[in-house]
Amino acid sequence: MMGIMRLSLVLLLGVVALSAAKDYHGYGLYRVHNSSEVYKITSSLPGIDWWSHHPSLKNGKGDLMVAPIVRKTFEGLLKSRRLRFEVLSDNVQSLVNAEKQRQRAAEERGRADGRISFDRYYRHAEINQYLEEVAAAHPDIATLIDAGQSYEGRDMKAIKLSSGSGKRMKPNCPAGIHAREWISPAVAVYLLQQLTEGSATDLVNDVDWIILPVLNPDGYEFTFEDDRFWRKTRSITPGESCMGVDANRNFDFHWMESGASSWACDETFAGNKAFSEPEARNLKKIILDHASQIDAYITLHSYGQYILYPWGYSSDLPDDWRDLDKLGNEINDAIAAVRGTTYDVGSSGADLYPAAGASDDWSKGVAGIKYSYTIELPGGGMGGFDLPPEEIQGVVEETLEGLKVVGKRIGGN
Repeated sequence: MMGIMRLSLVLLLGVVALSAAKDYHGYGLYRVHNSSEVYKITSSLPGIDWWSHHPSLKNGKGDLMVAPIVRKTFEGLLKSRRLRFEVLSDNVQSLVNAEKQRQRAAEERGRADGRISFDRYYRHAEINQYLEEVAAAHPDIATLIDAGQSYEGRDMKAIKLSSGSGKRMKPNCPAGIHAREWISPAVAVYLLQQLTEGSATDLVNDVDWIILPVLNPDGYEFTFEDDRFWRKTRSITPGESCMGVDANRNFDFHWMESGASSWACDETFAGNKAFSEPEARNLKKIILDHASQIDAYITLHSYGQYILYPWGYSSDLPDDWRDLDKLGNEINDAIAAVRGTTYDVGSSGADLYPAAGASDDWSKGVAGIKYSYTIELPGGGMGGFDLPPEEIQGVVEETLEGLKVVGKRIGGN
């Protein structure tokens, strides 16, 4: 197993920054049972952050966080219309505090030998360092890719795995596009570990892999130091008072047509133009540099347990949707075989919610990648994003089995 050095300075800075962190005392976490109707009657209220099941979802459950100042109004509106809801937490800050304690305990346990493990969440610099170690230890198959820099100047690194034999077809696996979804980089790192020294090394014989564990490093770091539930990038849009762009609404394919916002303070703000974000442009370059050989694009998110394929910009389906649906269900079957975790498989726009300008749509519609998916990983803990460190191992192991299916399919096995 590869080692990983402890970045004490980075971790120390994270602890020091806690005093200035976003405080969620009094914020309520709710589960509603008709999310589309709830959205209609509360869309004008400020301070509402949908966590799972986008508000445009037709019926079904949804989780959302509500700021203290509007909680009374929010509950009153739902009660007046007899809309069912549950209060999952009366104080979201308690979830944040509990998660910090679990993370610190896991970090302490992992310091004995400095080896990488999957019982805690790693910081961006630690993940980059691990990629460098893999490239150094496996020069015959691993090549480090300098993917550019983020808005705040952080180095974005990806890694390509290839045995170099014959015609290569590459799955492209980016993660961490939404900052607060910590489990997605963990799955990407586990995939890398297993492809180089674990149970999936045989998949490098027939297939090249490109893995980018943290697509939004500025936002990812911000969630450790300042605001646990930050979603967007950390860029400044000229003339706007709110920071950040939803990088998964920033791709130039049907940009801003649906499921995206032109308001900079919205969680789905698509930017003032397509590809305004360097992080999105960096991923675009990686894909186009290898597009002729990429046969699958798998972007990892959380949470909700969905395997989604295009299109996101509308409810229309691609011509080859049956192929996408078939492979999506095979991925689900492989994951479910591990410990019973099941996913819903379908088109984002038709079966879940509109999301124009998303990376999976662009990868299929512009880059021409046949098998393009968004995998929404399981939630955990009380709030979904706070998957406890002790549950990471189970999620990464089962997800790996689904990703193996993709590798075998495009490798012809």
